[in-house]
Amino acid sequence: MSGHSKWANIKHKKDAADKKKGKVFSRYTKEIINAVKRGGGDPNSNSALRNVLSAARTVNMPNTNIERAIKKALGDDGSTIYEEITYEGYATGGIAVLAECLTDNKNRTAGEIRMLFDRGNGNLAGAGTVTWMFKRKAHFLVGGEAANEEKLIELLLDAGLDNVEIEDGVAHVYGAPDSFDSISSALQKAGISVEDASIIQIPDNTIEVKESSVARQLMSLIEKLEDNDDVKAVYSNADFADGVLEAAAKA
Repeated sequence: MSGHSKWANIKHKKDAADKKKGKVFSRYTKEIINAVKRGGGDPNSNSALRNVLSAARTVNMPNTNIERAIKKALGDDGSTIYEEITYEGYATGGIAVLAECLTDNKNRTAGEIRMLFDRGNGNLAGAGTVTWMFKRKAHFLVGGEAANEEKLIELLLDAGLDNVEIEDGVAHVYGAPDSFDSISSALQKAGISVEDASIIQIPDNTIEVKESSVARQLMSLIEKLEDNDDVKAVYSNADFADGVLEAAAKA
C-alpha cells in the first residue's frame, strides 16, 4: 500500500497549490450545481449534494460561495449541467493515468486532453483501457492528535471503514464510495477536523518509477492536466522510488 499513500500525499500537496489559485472552489461550484440539478437543493434528501458540501467545507470553501452555487442551480433552469468524463491514457514508462473532468463542452475538453497527452509523450487510450486498474474509494485526511490508527479504527469501523494508513503524522482514512457520508458524519460527531475529503481512485497495483527523467515527464504531464480548467482530479499508478522526485525537481 506504500504506493497508494505516496500518491495520496502527492495529490494532497498539489491540491494545496490549487487552493491558492482558487481552482478547487470553481470545481466544487460545478459539482454543487450538478448535484442540485439532479437531486434538489436539500442535502438531507440529496446524498450527492450532502457529500460534495462535506468535501467543499474541508477545503474551507466560503458559505457564501456554496449558497450562491445552490441558488444558481435552483433559480436558473438554463444553467449548465456539467458532464462528468474520465479520460484514460498512458504516460512515459507505461504509467497509467486517469484524468477526471467536469465539462460543459465534451469536444473541447477531449481535444485539450488529447493535446496534453501528446505533448507530454503520453498516449490517450480508449474507455476502459485504464479504469479497470483502479478502484474508487472514499478518502479522508486527518492530521494532528486525531491521526491515531487504533482510535480511528474503533470510531469508524461501523461507519464503513476499509483501512487507515498513517504517514508523516497524517492519517489516510479509506472506505467504499457509498460510505463517504457515514464516515464524514462519524468524524464530525467525534469533533475530528478533516484536512481533505473526496472520492479518489486508487490503483490495484503500482509501477515503480526509478528514473528521474521518467518522473520529470510524468509529473509535468500531471501538472499540465491539473492546470486545465475542466480537470477536477488526476491519478496514476506510479510509485516513486526514494529520492526520485527530488532528483527530478532539481534536473
